[in-house]
Amino acid sequence: MDHDIPHTQLLRLNFIEFRLLFAGEVGRGDLMRRFGIKEAAATKDFTAYRGFFPRNIEFDQSQKVYRPTKEFSPSLISGRPQKTLLRALVHGTGDDFSESVDPLVPCELPVRLYETRLDTLAAVSRCIYSGGVLRIRYLSGSGSTKKRDIVPFSFAGNGLRWHVRAYDRLKGRFGDFVINRIVAAESLDETAKASERRENDEQWNRMVRLEIVPHPKTKNARMLEIEFGMENGLLECRVRAALVGYVLRLWNVDCTADASLKGREYALWLRNRATLYDAENAEIAPGYVQD
Repeated sequence: MDHDIPHTQLLRLNFIEFRLLFAGEVGRGDLMRRFGIKEAAATKDFTAYRGFFPRNIEFDQSQKVYRPTKEFSPSLISGRPQKTLLRALVHGTGDDFSESVDPLVPCELPVRLYETRLDTLAAVSRCIYSGGVLRIRYLSGSGSTKKRDIVPFSFAGNGLRWHVRAYDRLKGRFGDFVINRIVAAESLDETAKASERRENDEQWNRMVRLEIVPHPKTKNARMLEIEFGMENGLLECRVRAALVGYVLRLWNVDCTADASLKGREYALWLRNRATLYDAENAEIAPGYVQD
């Protein structure tokens, strides 16, 4: 690839490849809206991308969009850091993949024990974007793999690893699937049923109101109020019922009725534990036992 290509055009070529990989389609209108360019300039960018990577892209005459070929292999973004790809995918920013620069001040983050596989991430993303059905082979807790047809609709993180929220046709209910336990994935040529869509996931749509306070046994209540930005000793937040257990576990919030968990890690206590009633995900919250 010609390294003398203008940087602004290189950003647009990155965007084309990003959309091909994670959305399964890209059109001139996408480029025009994202970068504020004219139709003629967008056409030149597609011509340039096809010139550099002819085996990656083909034009869908019926839909008037470009799609990845069966031989598609990411060439511009394959070496980008996973955190950049995830930020771009989930938050819609960073999809220009600007070159990394030195930080203004030093900052170290916890080491990630594994990286999300790009091919799996892309397959799930394209299925979410199209509203389709994904056939996967999934690694269970026992170590065996099972074939399952799922209808994914959102990525979700628990602070440590990535999941996809989806309807599971095998079990007939909505649930979470760890991305890295998906060992194979292929899109099916069918659309999801109405009952399998996000609108019918009660656990996902229900918001749980949490009242988090300093742990009653802590000697540093005032410090915690300042650290967590509490008002009158209370931190209120709203979390999806499907994710509430992850949040409480991540922050080591004691969810026992009598604040009985011991250890320096339990600096916070859930004051209104009754709010977790019927939240399926609450079973992993520290110390929570449904009354």
